[in-house]
Amino acid sequence: MPPALYNHIHNLTERRHDELNFCFIFFIAKQAMAASTIPTVLLASAILVAAATYFRHDTRSSSGLTAGTHLHFYMHDQYTGENPTAALIVPGRPPLSNSSSTTTGSSDADPAPRRFGDVAVMNNALTEGPERGSPRVGTAQGFTVRVADRGSVNALSMHLVMEAGEHAGSSLVVSGRVDTDLAVRESVIVGGTGRFRGARGYALSRSFDYDLAKGGVVEIDVYLY
Repeated sequence: MPPALYNHIHNLTERRHDELNFCFIFFIAKQAMAASTIPTVLLASAILVAAATYFRHDTRSSSGLTAGTHLHFYMHDQYTGENPTAALIVPGRPPLSNSSSTTTGSSDADPAPRRFGDVAVMNNALTEGPERGSPRVGTAQGFTVRVADRGSVNALSMHLVMEAGEHAGSSLVVSGRVDTDLAVRESVIVGGTGRFRGARGYALSRSFDYDLAKGGVVEIDVYLY
């Protein structure tokens, strides 16, 4: 079954389940009110108010989430040039003598080696296409911490802030373990704001034209469910 169809059926099922629960609560409250005693009527009224508040909150918390949404854009992660958008803020520990690797960015001979404990911050443009002049759709803001001696593995915390289109003003929160030696890296969508409030999903990133020392362009696909 296609994911979009599955998500649609799942959402309809949950909505129907909530409607049945509300009807059952309303029936119980109505029966209690029929008893006509003051304590019972007060109890029934309290049940109705609590139920209405719960279901209204549940609807609001999910109304911003667009299930089945797929976002695609390119992130420009520039460490050099006239206007760098990323920077190494805290240099990590020098490479250990026994931790040299032929993996990109981890060799002692690398002119700009990544080191264990490196902390880098970003304020990167998100664009429709990979070209520098492509229309901007948002900004990726966050930081990475290198968490491995070998290879180039980073702990990622990032906000994808949408600035154009129907999602303008909303953002997604991304967290994950990013191994840049892999062709495709997967991260987790752990939340969001605006239309993406309460969002869940995952993000896939690929190096489009990237160099660990200078930065470059990263292709990103986001899938929400």
